[in-house]
This record gives sequence, C-alpha cells and structure tokens, in this order.
Amino acid sequence: MEFCLTKNGKRILLVDDEENARLALSRLLSREGYIVTTVSNGFEALNYLREHDIHLIVTDINMPEMDGITFLREANRSFPGINVIMITAYGGVESYIEAINLGAVEYINKPVRIEELTSILDRIFSLPDQRQEVHQ
Repeated sequence: MEFCLTKNGKRILLVDDEENARLALSRLLSREGYIVTTVSNGFEALNYLREHDIHLIVTDINMPEMDGITFLREANRSFPGINVIMITAYGGVESYIEAINLGAVEYINKPVRIEELTSILDRIFSLPDQRQEVHQ
C-alpha cells in the first residue's frame, strides 16, 4: 500500500507484521507528507528494495519468519548505507545494542509517538553526508 503525499520527496518503507500498527503508522507519516510504502515482513521488504528507491526504512524487530535484526543485517548487506529505524514493543538492552551495532540509526519503543518519530526523521534527512537513498 502506498500513500502519495510528499515531504521533500522522501520515501519510507514501513515493515511490520501487525496490520493495524502498519496502517496507523503509515497514515500518520503520510499526514506528515512522507511517501510511505508498507510491507508485512522482511522478505517482502527485501524484494521491494530490489525494485524501488527508498530513503529510509522503519522496521519492527519482533516479526515471524524474519525478525527485524535479521532483516537489518540483510538490508545492510544488500543495500549498504540505507538508514534504518528499529521499533519494538519488547525493547531490551541487548536488542538495542545489537541493532545499533548493525547500523540502525535509531531504536524506538512502541507505541511510537509521531512527534518523536518525525523529529528523528527531520534530523536524519537534514544530514547532508549520509546516504539517504538506495539506488539499484
């Protein structure tokens, strides 16, 4: 599902197995002007990234089939430099450290506060020296 409002043309891929969480967060980000595409798991996300340019990924950690840490590892291997924000309802110090060590730019606990997330997005997108788009 893709919502087509734009905020400086920034495209976000939202990965979460929980449909209600995915829909709610995508609507909130779309209202903020981002182009948001949603997928329900890491495999779909990797396939999507192979065919589309994305500026940033927001992914849940706890997902069946491929958890967010494994997805982060695979995304960084296939698409080096992509910005990834990890979100979780079951945060712990170990998963935080692992996510940051694997290159996540942020780690946010659920429920996600849109003000916190948009502040993080504004900060990430204002950094000129970071790669902000995956190119095929």
